[in-house]
Amino acid sequence: MRGGRIEIDLDAHTMDYVVVPRGRYICRVAEVRCGTNRAGAERWALRLVVAEGSHVGKQAAWDSLVFSPQGLPRIRIVFAALGLPASGKVQVGPEDLEGRLAKVDIHIADFSTPSGEVIRRNQVPYDGFAPP
Repeated sequence: MRGGRIEIDLDAHTMDYVVVPRGRYICRVAEVRCGTNRAGAERWALRLVVAEGSHVGKQAAWDSLVFSPQGLPRIRIVFAALGLPASGKVQVGPEDLEGRLAKVDIHIADFSTPSGEVIRRNQVPYDGFAPP
């Protein structure tokens, strides 16, 4: 602000939701929200919060598990990293994930909206989970 005027960057079409920098963090599953994806498959959205280090308590990312034939290999990766059964016939509910820890790779990704805005947020790559 200079001379009572506010300077606004009119070229800023980016909404930045990055909370923690790119890296590998020990994260806790703080919340699981259940729903379905556009194709009708069951989807669990996981809210991941940093559990150790200088960013402790900050939200690292939201990630999703989709219960479809294509999604099962990734579900196995995530379940194994969280210390849950990951093979054979298992019965796991969303509440079984809450509070569990894993090493999680956090990347930063940009997504464009139909209106041309860019949304920058943290995301977890396909194989971004490992045991703590």
